Amino acid sequence: MKVYHSLTEWRQARAGQDFAGRTVGFVPTMGALHAGHRALLERARAENDRVVLSIFVNPTQFNDPADLARYPRTLAADVALAGGLVDDVLAPPAAELYPDDYRYRVTEGELSRRWEGAHRPGHFDGVLTVVLKLLNLVRPDRSYFGEKDWQQLQLVRGMAEALFLPGEIVACPTVRAADGLALSSRNARLSPAGRIHAAAFPEILRESPAADRAAEHLRAEGFEVDYVADDAGVRLGAVRVEGVRLIDNVRL
Repeated sequence: MKVYHSLTEWRQARAGQDFAGRTVGFVPTMGALHAGHRALLERARAENDRVVLSIFVNPTQFNDPADLARYPRTLAADVALAGGLVDDVLAPPAAELYPDDYRYRVTEGELSRRWEGAHRPGHFDGVLTVVLKLLNLVRPDRSYFGEKDWQQLQLVRGMAEALFLPGEIVACPTVRAADGLALSSRNARLSPAGRIHAAAFPEILRESPAADRAAEHLRAEGFEVDYVADDAGVRLGAVRVEGVRLIDNVRL
């Protein structure tokens, strides 16, 4: 496994014999890897000849500078977790991925303005822009995204279709802890009591008869609710626990 910080070196490697005639699976991440990411990597390993992992804390998708500053950077631990599953790690600095200083960006005009987009202005512009850049750099046959970020998944799929991008966008089921909470790097910022409290979030989403009732129940249980919404057979929501923002979704 080799870690690339230089895009020049990466492009040279991607054009080389190690990739010739081989299928490529790609898992884009912001690092702070956990078992959910490992499940994506395992799927990519099983379905492709070569696996590429990107680790990049993307500044353009954070509308809160404090949230960006708090996001964990754990490259050495991430590389260790990926051991045995990944051939190449792409971990460039922001200046390499944004030589234009983010003057050029991808904007979607409908779905991106709802739910997450309404509460995090500009978030999905940053997500779609960096995903497009990474897909162009990696040129994968298959790219793997977790269903926990359901709205993001739909937008990435839509972008790939609208812009005629080659390769398949593969959705992977949400990986959950034993108590049902979706795995997330943000979970580590909760106190032990907050972590126990957070487990009620997916349970209430799943058991409530309607989205508005779920929101009421969550508030009654002490959650700060950004939104709960039903769409296309999925109930998605975002809450805050101890100031930590968690998102999730469940099938109805």
